[in-house]
Amino acid sequence: MELFAVGLNYQSAPLALRERLAFPAEQLQEALRALAQRVQAPEAAILSTCNRTEVYCASSNIEQLKLELLEWLANNRNIPSHELSPHLYILPQQEVVRHAFRVASGLDSMVLGEAQILGQMKQAARTAEEAGTLGQMLHQLFQRTFSVAKEVRSHTEIGAHSVSMASAAVKLASRIFGDLSKRHVLFVGAGEMIQLCTTHFAAQNPKSITIANRSAERAQQLANAHGASVIGLAQVPEQLAKSDIVISCTASTLPIIGLGMVEAACKKRKHEPIFMLDLAVPRDIETQVSKLDDVFLYSVDDLSQIVQEGREQRAAAVEQAEVIIESQVQGFMRWMSERSLVPTIQEIHQKADDIAQLELEHARKQLAKGTPPDDVLQLMAHRMSAKFMHGPMQALHQATPAEREALTKWLPQLFNIKNTDK
Repeated sequence: MELFAVGLNYQSAPLALRERLAFPAEQLQEALRALAQRVQAPEAAILSTCNRTEVYCASSNIEQLKLELLEWLANNRNIPSHELSPHLYILPQQEVVRHAFRVASGLDSMVLGEAQILGQMKQAARTAEEAGTLGQMLHQLFQRTFSVAKEVRSHTEIGAHSVSMASAAVKLASRIFGDLSKRHVLFVGAGEMIQLCTTHFAAQNPKSITIANRSAERAQQLANAHGASVIGLAQVPEQLAKSDIVISCTASTLPIIGLGMVEAACKKRKHEPIFMLDLAVPRDIETQVSKLDDVFLYSVDDLSQIVQEGREQRAAAVEQAEVIIESQVQGFMRWMSERSLVPTIQEIHQKADDIAQLELEHARKQLAKGTPPDDVLQLMAHRMSAKFMHGPMQALHQATPAEREALTKWLPQLFNIKNTDK
């Protein structure tokens, strides 16, 4: 059984393609079950975020899996293969392990050192377990991944200078409006990213904060923490006209804020500017909105320049993290190598047990015939020794000179024999 992964991220693919390949959370279990039926992958997990979609697999037939997995991804997300393939990275065995460790540690994120991805990877593992596609190999990979991420964050300062997406959003809005204390802010959604953004914007003491969400209960919990008001999604068109800053991040598969809705809001605002930030993948706000003169629309990719700030201060921490990760990669590969020996070790034990049982039966028959016990024991020991040594001695006699030299080198270690060379 070998590990294999295929995916794309913010470095390899534009947002327009990433949102087409993204898997909504509510569809992941169904997708995993369909994947398990379609391709030769007894183990599979899907990590799908705003910045990446990756499929992790374990299989005994990697070459066949590679072809089937690429075909399945293209068909499942209705993307022509020639459009998708150039943006995908394919990671075999050791590269999968290193990549997973780096992703969980925040080294492969748009926001270097960000911690949110670790929670997203844990959720991907839980979803695979619930779907019945998280086998022993992937379970061990993810558990080791989480342990490595914890070690990196505990022993380095990788997150000390991190600029989060939420704080980057505040900086971007401040560049347009300056002082945010006189601005009205509308959040659409109430997930983890919106919660982070709400905390950062609330620290700027805006004039008002409104949260629009499908679930009023979840939105109210967030609103209570920041003195915000709550509305339903149906009230978003009306609220747009009252909002200077709009940040949206929902799990909707289709845009929920369209061009016509924003045009109507701009007219009511008498063309006062609106800052709009779409952090969702797939996007919540129609891209055509960016053409409106009074709207400053930004996507998750537009924050990349801001979130890179502080990268120099984190250079030393990155080096330390890479050393930790590389050490843990080698440790995991040793575990995989040892695990691959298990069937052989089990066969050796079974062979030994079979010999022992045969000789035990033979000894019992000799005792039943009246043969003295000491003679039976000596004969049994001799016969067992001869049968145990038959295979190794036959291999030595039948080996070529080069093979015999290699066997002679390893046999002392296998049989715990002291070197007799003088």
